[in-house]
Amino acid sequence: MDVDVLSEWFDKSARDLPWRRDDCTAWGVLVSEIMLQQTPVARVEPIWHEWMARWPKPSSLAAASQGDVVRAWGKLGYPRRALRLHAAAAAIASTHDDVVPSDVDTLLALPGIGAYTARAVAAFAYGKRCPVVDTNVRRVVARSVHGAGDAGPPSTTRDMADVEVLLPPDDASAAKVSAALMELGAVICTARGPRCADCPVFATCAWQLAGRPAYNGPAKPVQRFAGTDRQVRGRLLDVLRDTTGPVTRPQLDLAWHDAPQRDRCLDSLLVDGLIEQTPDGLFTLPGEHPTAEQAR
Repeated sequence: MDVDVLSEWFDKSARDLPWRRDDCTAWGVLVSEIMLQQTPVARVEPIWHEWMARWPKPSSLAAASQGDVVRAWGKLGYPRRALRLHAAAAAIASTHDDVVPSDVDTLLALPGIGAYTARAVAAFAYGKRCPVVDTNVRRVVARSVHGAGDAGPPSTTRDMADVEVLLPPDDASAAKVSAALMELGAVICTARGPRCADCPVFATCAWQLAGRPAYNGPAKPVQRFAGTDRQVRGRLLDVLRDTTGPVTRPQLDLAWHDAPQRDRCLDSLLVDGLIEQTPDGLFTLPGEHPTAEQAR
């Protein structure tokens, strides 16, 4: 792959996203990376703007209640991410003088920060040279380098090595290539309907040169949403997010018709700390301490 051509394309064609702008802080980048996990940009961007206006630095988010954070997360999905971000903010505020760390190992030591997020922040917020691998990047490498229709099962060692060899030696150029690989997979080299005619590395793409063979690896699981525990958990959280006080069990029961599934999902939300039960049997978002009188 000609990464110089890829970088030139990125300079001209990259989407103007707020967390890519020069005035965005490392905190803004970290918030965006947590929000963007398994969630499209179009859904993330308005919520990101709201969060950055409300909580412009880690200490401001750390000072908020968990309930406020879960409510503000809205319908981004996977709300445990909100609690992990809240915990990371508290650690950054107390241990790192309210400044997001710049090196991968220190980022990894923060609560709730995994390998992908740590490398993404180091690369995109601080311009460091480190492989950043997500689903989009894996697909781009599989096609352009290996000539496969799509990436097979993930392998951290192999995937990181594949991207490592593509990165230029200097930090700034490597960070740009990391961003460009991700952008290419998100907008051009998509899983379905890739826009090959618009691809900057079309001429050297191994998949094109091989005649675009179909992917014949292990079948990927199809993610559904309707009727899943994810949907039920979301419905239960919606009841709490849409009220200003605590709710009763009958109010939650109205959220879903299947009682065993509803009970299972409510229990899982309690275990995850996304919902709390008061001594008088009411349910609240975490960190909110209502009384029975408020629920009436």
